[in-house]
Amino acid sequence: MARVSLKQPEELTGEARKAYEELEAAGKVTNMKLVMLQDYGTYRAFMGWYDSWGSLVEVVGQRAATIYAHSVSTTNGCQLCSLFFISDLKELGLDPASFEVSENEALLQKLGQQIVKDPTKVSDELLDGLRKYYTDEQIIVIVGFGAQMQATNNFNSVLGVDVDARLLPLKDQFKPATWRDALSE
Repeated sequence: MARVSLKQPEELTGEARKAYEELEAAGKVTNMKLVMLQDYGTYRAFMGWYDSWGSLVEVVGQRAATIYAHSVSTTNGCQLCSLFFISDLKELGLDPASFEVSENEALLQKLGQQIVKDPTKVSDELLDGLRKYYTDEQIIVIVGFGAQMQATNNFNSVLGVDVDARLLPLKDQFKPATWRDALSE
């Protein structure tokens, strides 16, 4: 259950109401967006995710982008985002619990995990590995998206944004990250 109250769409006003109506017309209303629309500035800032996602897909392709985003979200322990990407992996014909990755996808997975675990420890070797596939400009897109994804994960996790109804059948496929258990508080 969400840790903040959720306004009903009819309670939204101004730009937030207009944005909601556009989302509704496009069939793109989610619980996260409903929470964010309570502050239009927050909503606008986080909607930049879609621009970043578009750039990422252009650079690495849909499959690699989905694998990377899934890696960030599952490592960060965000149930909501992880379930979205579990759904997306399934749409790509992949079993989220077990699928083969190419060398560049493995590097993206590792980067996604490291961005969450300790971004100050991303190794030169990892970046050199990525340079076999991507230019510096493309690596900026990749890291930029990873940071945006982590921010989205944190927003949803801190506020306990409810899982969207379409994702509820997948809920048992989310396996919470356990790597933090070994860290001292």
